[in-house]
Amino acid sequence: MHDPRFDQLAEVLIKHSTKLQPGENILIETTDVPEELTVAIVRAATKAGGNVMVNTRQSRVTRAIFHEATEEMMKLNGAVGLHQMQQVQAYIAVRGGHNSAELSDVPSEKMKLYTRHWLHPVHLEHRVKKTKWCILRYPSPSMAQEAQTSTEAFEKFFFDVCTFDYSRMEKAVAPLVDLMNRTDRVHIKGPGTDLRFSIKDIGVVPCYGSHNIPDGECFTAPVRDSVNGQISFNTPTIEHGVTHENVILKFQNGKIVEAQSSQTKKLNEVLDTDEGARYIGEFSLAYNPYILQPMKDILFDEKIAGSFHFTPGQAYEEADNGNRSEVHWDMVCIQREEFGGGEIWFDDVLIRKDGIFVVPELLALNPDNLKGV
Repeated sequence: MHDPRFDQLAEVLIKHSTKLQPGENILIETTDVPEELTVAIVRAATKAGGNVMVNTRQSRVTRAIFHEATEEMMKLNGAVGLHQMQQVQAYIAVRGGHNSAELSDVPSEKMKLYTRHWLHPVHLEHRVKKTKWCILRYPSPSMAQEAQTSTEAFEKFFFDVCTFDYSRMEKAVAPLVDLMNRTDRVHIKGPGTDLRFSIKDIGVVPCYGSHNIPDGECFTAPVRDSVNGQISFNTPTIEHGVTHENVILKFQNGKIVEAQSSQTKKLNEVLDTDEGARYIGEFSLAYNPYILQPMKDILFDEKIAGSFHFTPGQAYEEADNGNRSEVHWDMVCIQREEFGGGEIWFDDVLIRKDGIFVVPELLALNPDNLKGV
């Protein structure tokens, strides 16, 4: 039986997220998702006048490719992937998966080959910079399990949050963009966190469903050598299939000089990928009113209401502090009261306390106001 929610989601992706125009080429990549959803996106794209290419993948097959990888093999896959990406103006990826730890036993040197020859040139350098792109996760039973809900309840949550009226968010975030563009000094306080840095003249990017679904963040980057202090993350984070909890980073003049987590050795292996992996490429405030709990999926967790994320590695071109790396690792800290609270100050003015914006021009970004309650 056809699920009409697939059609609704496909319309959001084509009309709002990528704004596909007649004659444009689009690449649709799906991993472990129902065929019906892929078909719905294909039909929505062709209805809009687009020319469609589709890659369908399976996470266990991807693991096998990574596990058996040689440098020559990764260079080949990267070259083919880059050529394909260079043919399109738009890109949509829908990523399911039955096991969030599928890549956890792939040796780190193999993952570095993938990052260097495939992920970095195809996605970080070309797709992100030169296409209209949107990435989302598909609600699998494993995601429902991580979120500690039934599969049916999680599917309802997924479609509710992914088909949210993002035009409301687009209007509400405008004053935050203006404020961040005028800000020099940022001070973040919280349990285990006392962090200072500058965001002066970096650029600010609001996100309201154009690149990620679900969405709800506004990002910039710190001046590369300005970060000092310590940050403690209270949200689990997964990198290369490995779950890290209780990540603590200490900074001196922008550089991570000490890092620990529940997987300290693997954490430092990633941070030693290259020089830029120990510097920060993104700072973002999040405010999606429907995403309240972490579920070990970064496309959801980085949008949690009342959170922020701080990202070792590559900076985005739109908010560029000059940091370059093969790594881009979003780490999330939730500051709502039930998670321990915290404060964010801009130029000695309190902007957000315990996850709630407190200055008048930003009140529209608080959950009840975004929902229209």
